[in-house]
Amino acid sequence: MAFVVTDNCIACKYTDCVAVCPADAFHEGPNFLAINPDDCIDCDLCVPECPANAIFQEDELPAGQEQFLELNAELAQLWPKITEVIAPLSDADKLNGLPHKIDQLIVE
Repeated sequence: MAFVVTDNCIACKYTDCVAVCPADAFHEGPNFLAINPDDCIDCDLCVPECPANAIFQEDELPAGQEQFLELNAELAQLWPKITEVIAPLSDADKLNGLPHKIDQLIVE
């Protein structure tokens, strides 16, 4: 079982979760973080650290967020690992909580 980063991380990219991850399971994209399900050790340390409340256990994903399970796995293969805290995106506080941000996801 693994944890999954969901929609609310898009365009925010807070990295408080990265600092507590003992498995270095997070990967960084332009405006989103993804968790590699193969690296995640299901420790639950990242969940309370996320200011965007965007991390969920894969079997507890909120309705409408199921696509993020596969998306995290795919993007973790494309993006580099992130192991240190960086500043959130400039509009993070303004966009935190805005629903349905999937169309803003930058995959590059």
